[in-house]
Amino acid sequence: MSAPTVTSQGRTSPAKTEAELRRELAAVYRLLAHFKMTDLIFTHVSVRIPGPEHHFLINPYGLLFEEITASNLVKIGLDGELVEPSEYQVNPAGFVIHGAIHEARPDAQCVLHTHTKAGCAVAAQEHGLLPLNQISMEFYNRVGYHDYEGIALNTAERVRLVEDLRDHPAMILRNHGLLTVGESAAEAFLRMFYLEKACDIQIAAQASGELRVPSPEIAEHTARQFAGEATDDYTDDQAYEMAWAALLRMLDRTAPDYKD
Repeated sequence: MSAPTVTSQGRTSPAKTEAELRRELAAVYRLLAHFKMTDLIFTHVSVRIPGPEHHFLINPYGLLFEEITASNLVKIGLDGELVEPSEYQVNPAGFVIHGAIHEARPDAQCVLHTHTKAGCAVAAQEHGLLPLNQISMEFYNRVGYHDYEGIALNTAERVRLVEDLRDHPAMILRNHGLLTVGESAAEAFLRMFYLEKACDIQIAAQASGELRVPSPEIAEHTARQFAGEATDDYTDDQAYEMAWAALLRMLDRTAPDYKD
């Protein structure tokens, strides 16, 4: 029997099979397409397969995200080479970025990277993400920043990517885009959904007039609430699980072939 894994809220859950991981990762690709967070065939999401080999699943290069299914995901190693036969290749920038993080962060079971309009706009701002609203405060002091070095095709950049991410759940790749990690595909996707929304709100707020920014104490308290670390009268430790279940129900209605 597989060993259990520990979630970010401290609960344990059984380790997932590769088939389950494939379905979850395919679901993330379809959700990115549904919420218009794609860049044609570019950008990538990966999920690490349990085991000492550091193998992970990633999108087949050349397919739109709406075409990705559980069975056509590609399995590669940290060197970017296929470990199983496939008719597809892999975007080199995918394994440079994702391989570095999977190797360095055992908790980063899923790594998600996007080039959205709002995300790229905030990534081009000197101050980065601002704590302007409840959504963005989830990431207060919990976002790494990585300076742009060109298209991620050089393995030497891996060291700096890992150093800049540190133990954060998210990173803004300056002049490039957004990145989130999670202990599951669901966690990485929902973090990206709200990081993207925070960026979108920031761009809208900056265009509307003078900004009102909460105090650092309130921003930090809110971040701790999101992380389940605050001592409030009530807690909500099932929110992500319920949101993910709702998203899967939507996919089952609108794009059930993601499981194929």
